[in-house]
This record gives sequence, C-alpha cells and structure tokens, in this order.
Amino acid sequence: METPKTEQREVVIDIKGLYKSFDELKVLKGIDLTVFKSENIAVLGKSGSGKSILIKMLVGLLKPDKGEITVLGKQVSNLDRTELDALRRLIGFSFQSSALYDSMSVYENLAFPLTMNIKNLSKEEVDKAVEEALDAVGLKDRISQMPSDLSGGQRKRIGIARTLILKPQIMLYDEPTSGLDPMTSEEINELINEVQEKYNTSAIVITHDLTCAKNTCHRVAMLSEGKFLETGTFEEVFNTDDKQVKSFFNYNFIQNHE
Repeated sequence: METPKTEQREVVIDIKGLYKSFDELKVLKGIDLTVFKSENIAVLGKSGSGKSILIKMLVGLLKPDKGEITVLGKQVSNLDRTELDALRRLIGFSFQSSALYDSMSVYENLAFPLTMNIKNLSKEEVDKAVEEALDAVGLKDRISQMPSDLSGGQRKRIGIARTLILKPQIMLYDEPTSGLDPMTSEEINELINEVQEKYNTSAIVITHDLTCAKNTCHRVAMLSEGKFLETGTFEEVFNTDDKQVKSFFNYNFIQNHE
C-alpha cells in the first residue's frame, strides 16, 4: 500500500520516548512513533509484546511511566476527564471481539453511542446516521437483527460501523481479522481501506496477520521486547537480515500461506 504523497503531512499521533512497566515487567522501553493524517500504520508483534498496552495509553486508559503521547495536538497525560472524553469521541476503537451488546439489536448497538454522546438528536437524525454507518460497511439489511444472528465477519463489520457513527478522525483496530477465515479476512481488509478512503481517517492496526498489514497499511512498525525493531513500508521492514524480524515473517506469513 503506497504512502500518501503530500508535501506537508499533518501529524495526528506523535509518541516520544514511551516507557511502561508493571512492577518488574518492562513492557515498553522507550518507543517513538509518528502517524500522519490519512495514514494507516500496522503495529506488529507477538502476543505480550506490548501492542495492546500502547493502544490503551493512546486513549488515556493507562499512563506512561515516562515519555509523551500527543494525539490530534493534545498531550494525553495532561488532559482532565472532560478533555479526555472529548478526545476519545474523535477516536474509533474496533475491538477484537467486536464488543457488541448481545441484548441489543444492530440498530440499538449503533444508536447507543450516538445518543450517549450527542444530545437532543431527533429520531430521524439517529435513523439516518445508523443507516449511513451500516451502508458504509455493506450491512444495511441487517439493521433489525440481533448480534447472535450474525456471522463473525458480520459482527466485525457492525463493530466498525458503530465506531464510524461518531465520524472519528482516528481508527484503532485491534486484531481486525482474528478468528476469521481467509475470504472474510480479505473482506475486512477491503473495508479498512474503504473506511480510510471514505472518511479520510488515520489508523493504527494492531495485528499479527501480515496479509492484513501488507494490504491495509502504508507503513508497519515491528514491536519486540519493548522496542520497535524496524519501521517502514512492508517491504522495507521485512527485507532485512534481522533474525527476529525474519523469524516473525516466516512464522506468520510464509507458514500460513503454504
């Protein structure tokens, strides 16, 4: 996936010297990462490498021990509760589990965050927003169904639609293709690209699926033992003699495509 060509590229996420430990366990050891407007970047790494911890710090759920995170011009650690809530409304989070409310219909799942965050909307405005978000993920005909009636891929799509309803500037995808068959994974990859193009979002994609990273992201960052080993295009990162990077590639890409 080609990096957007713009002369003056706006920075939407800027991470500098980030450290995070839990007691004696050092998870992040001084990482730096910049995400530009309209860019998708994949953060790759084995389970336990700190990918999810990074995401939680981006939205202020965890505080860094050291370092700075700036999102949309705001230094996250300095925000009070009201300011943090306002920032989070600009960030769409697509959970690995889709995180739908099983007791709510598809319509209710999408309407809930809208009515919670934007007061005094008319029924017609809510209906229109829900229909537009479902249309964006190709599931307008599922509006009355319950989550239990949906396939895994459909649940993922509805989860993404729910994040889109607030028109986020940044998307965070947590293992978007996890547990899906190859054909459905390809559909989700296409949807991630469609979201970026239609909504002009920037995104961080947390994944160990190298096909997803290659097909949806302009750059990838390889996280291992608390540090980024390599950052660049897919080809730049994996055209290397680094044994850790090559091992990750061989296990997650070559082996899974034999």
